[in-house]
Amino acid sequence: MPSVKSSKGAPTKKGSRSATGAPSQHNQASRKGKRSWRKNVDIEDVEEGLEGMRAEERITGTILQKTQNSDLFQIDVKGDNQIRKSLPKFSKSELTSTKILAQRSAVPAVFSRPTPTSNKRKSLVSYEEKARLLRIGKRPRKGPFNSIVDPSEFESGSGTLGLSEAVKKSGSYDPWAHEPIEEELKDGLENVQKKKIKAPMLSHPKDVIAVPAISEPHQGTSYNPPVDAHQALLLEAHEKEERRVREAEKLAKVKEKIESARTEAVEENPAVAPGMTVDDAAHDEEDVGGDGEGVVGKKPPPRKTQSQRKKAARLLAEKRALAERVERKRMMAAIPSAKMLRRTNTKLASAREKELLRKQLEMQENMRRRGLAGQKLGKHKVPEGAVDVQLGEELSESLRALKPEGNLFRDRFLSLQQRALIEPRVPVLPKKHRKKIVEYEKHAWKRFE
Repeated sequence: MPSVKSSKGAPTKKGSRSATGAPSQHNQASRKGKRSWRKNVDIEDVEEGLEGMRAEERITGTILQKTQNSDLFQIDVKGDNQIRKSLPKFSKSELTSTKILAQRSAVPAVFSRPTPTSNKRKSLVSYEEKARLLRIGKRPRKGPFNSIVDPSEFESGSGTLGLSEAVKKSGSYDPWAHEPIEEELKDGLENVQKKKIKAPMLSHPKDVIAVPAISEPHQGTSYNPPVDAHQALLLEAHEKEERRVREAEKLAKVKEKIESARTEAVEENPAVAPGMTVDDAAHDEEDVGGDGEGVVGKKPPPRKTQSQRKKAARLLAEKRALAERVERKRMMAAIPSAKMLRRTNTKLASAREKELLRKQLEMQENMRRRGLAGQKLGKHKVPEGAVDVQLGEELSESLRALKPEGNLFRDRFLSLQQRALIEPRVPVLPKKHRKKIVEYEKHAWKRFE
């Protein structure tokens, strides 16, 4: 043990560490100053007593000094036959680490979150009430990252807001529930009740769709697929591409017809802007006499005599009577075949209803298997998805030379659209803003010689 000289010159020895692990210098000769007393007082016996009390608390759950004798001792008259079963059995094969871990403390553990049993004392003021009182008293309130929230600017983004009344009451309002009239109506309207609103019985497409979130891939998409599955997948991709080409050609023909009609209209009358029509009615030339007289109009028809008017009225009455007779004959001929016509109309209506029901069932079955793929929903059409297939010479036949195909993000996005979870969208690319150059001509360069 190395020796240390004191201020007076007498050698002293430093004390060893205490049993509890705290450093100590007890064998110091001089204790003149307050500093030496504070640092080098021997409290090892006090620490041993405290450590013993902590050990008792870990084992028994409480301090034995504060326990009553009746809780510690009892007079056993009969004896307990089950005591041997509760005693720990000695085992040579048990590891020391297992014995250490088996020694559980009787003191309950400290949890980071308060439990109903541990949180015995509840606050008398709720969080919302405390926040309201702080706002009224204009006391500083802690916000995120221990920042002080300004009460005057509390709702202007200076701190996080609490839950609003709409959020607290969300989910409790039923718009289709019948609300009784609370206030009494006057002026003879005491028995007037509001009309009950019936909830609409509308079905959502996602209730019918049974498409899985991640569909099982085709057998032909494997890196080493069977020949039949690979040929079937190639044929499916070929049919899909052929259908797309036909639709593109049809759209191109329609556009070509529109352009040709527009060019023909311009060639017929190039002086008139496209889209405008000109009245080409021929104007009669005015016949002007040598004497400069005006246009000579048509002569008015001569007035009919009384006999001519009676004759025209008699002919008109005969025509009307003949038409009524023909219509009556047609109606009398159609009366015997009325039952046959009714039966025919009933058959046609039932056949039309059956066809409509068949189409609806077919559409529901198609929606159940494929979802909304290929249907137009809103402004856009739900895409069907591309067929990921490799040609025969592109197949790797080994995992080492395998190249990744497809896009997982695209597949998930298409699956959400096809299962009616999100609406169909098209990619919106940002437009490149072109800077417009503005030229200014200075006054000195306007008038130069």
